[in-house]
Amino acid sequence: MSEALLVKVGGSLRGAEALLDELSAYPGPFVLVHGGGPEIGAWLGRLGMESRFVGGLRVTPPEQLEVVEMALYLTGKRLASGLSRRGRRAVALSGRDALCLKGRALPGLGRVGEVVGVEVGLLLDLLEKGYTPLLAPIALDEEGALNVNADTAAGAVAGALGWPAVFLTDVEGVYRDPKDPGTRLLRLTPEAVEALKGEGVLQGGMVPKVEAALSALRAGAPWAAIARGERGVLEAVLREEAGTRFTL
Repeated sequence: MSEALLVKVGGSLRGAEALLDELSAYPGPFVLVHGGGPEIGAWLGRLGMESRFVGGLRVTPPEQLEVVEMALYLTGKRLASGLSRRGRRAVALSGRDALCLKGRALPGLGRVGEVVGVEVGLLLDLLEKGYTPLLAPIALDEEGALNVNADTAAGAVAGALGWPAVFLTDVEGVYRDPKDPGTRLLRLTPEAVEALKGEGVLQGGMVPKVEAALSALRAGAPWAAIARGERGVLEAVLREEAGTRFTL
């Protein structure tokens, strides 16, 4: 059996649908953490609500939180049914369920938070019974639900499980020259990441992806990787033939 993995996919169902064959065929166990940005933005737009971001995080006023949760749940249910129809029995959950994700609110962002505790018992029970858990990044604090960045949530869950984290995205990994895919960096440490930042190599949307991979390591994951979500990617990442791997 292949290695147990924490897999993170973005919220674009168009991209995630293309991954369902790959994910359903993976021979090892995995827990999937998913985002829902496009679905959330679409629903907020339909309801005449504004989408606003600060530092890459979606500002979530209390009146928008139900919309965010609804969109995430819908995304999770669609992913779960897609995997189940392909023969991999999947269950869509939220961090609310069995208090999987405990959170702390971040200042100035409304009901947006970070994960401060992970209860993995339900996830492990489902895996033992042959189900694949899918987790929407909603955490709970004393006041209720918190919208958590999916990359951040994935890192926390990977650390709690002690499993490698694979962040699937639309690029093949970290490039020394962003315009040249042939410059993909195979391995990076936190120190190497800081050096790349100093050189101005890490910019734009790659920065939060790299930070999420490093946060997974800090939380206890043995390694993390960023790779393009495509056919055969998980086994290729395990063989270090795809993506960029991060280690301490």
